[in-house]
Amino acid sequence: MIIGGLQKLTLLDFPGTVACTVFTVGCNLRCPFCHNPDLVNNPPEDLRMSEEDFFAFLKKRQGILDGVAITGGEPLLHSDIGEFIAKIKSMGYKVKLDTNGTFPDRLEKILAEGNVDYVAMDIKNTFDKYAETVGIKNFDVELIKRSIRLIQESGVAHEFRTTVVAPLHEAGDFDQIAKQVEGSENYFLQNFVDSGNLLNGEGLGELPHEELEKALENAKKIIPQAKIRGES
Repeated sequence: MIIGGLQKLTLLDFPGTVACTVFTVGCNLRCPFCHNPDLVNNPPEDLRMSEEDFFAFLKKRQGILDGVAITGGEPLLHSDIGEFIAKIKSMGYKVKLDTNGTFPDRLEKILAEGNVDYVAMDIKNTFDKYAETVGIKNFDVELIKRSIRLIQESGVAHEFRTTVVAPLHEAGDFDQIAKQVEGSENYFLQNFVDSGNLLNGEGLGELPHEELEKALENAKKIIPQAKIRGES
């Protein structure tokens, strides 16, 4: 596993759990609004963390932290992700996995192994806008559809979420986006924030609040429990 960073404490990334967040290096997508471009573009060696140091940190935090959130980049890009998760689980931690849903075969295996307690999957846009949104020509949305089904049928606690970015999204898109994950209890909209360190942020911005509220209203037609992240 190639580790690109560690947040030693989070009360937000893993719902209901005092956790740390580990960032894996590399991603197969090129979403222009990505706020972790250093992870996508392979950070230099001096910014990385060895597995040995990471697991030494977890050993010291046993009894203090309850869980580990694994994010990226895209964690499922790594062929050894299952072993990495299993080792964390063997130390008594709960595990949350973030994914973009483009590796359904690996996702299926990991879900079957039973070492993941929570899965969060990004739903980038309506299926017909996916290629533009993820920066990949001829993107195969069947990968996304399969991952959605696997998560919904797994029995594992989960959420789907969409980062709302103008002009890639409009309020009118969100009934269709919600239909793509219909039947799920947890669907979150999170408004884009320009961190100043984006993969390709030219011309991108947040949706005005009134438009974001309209987007939520549309999503709630399909998923009544849909929420804007950070709002009660």
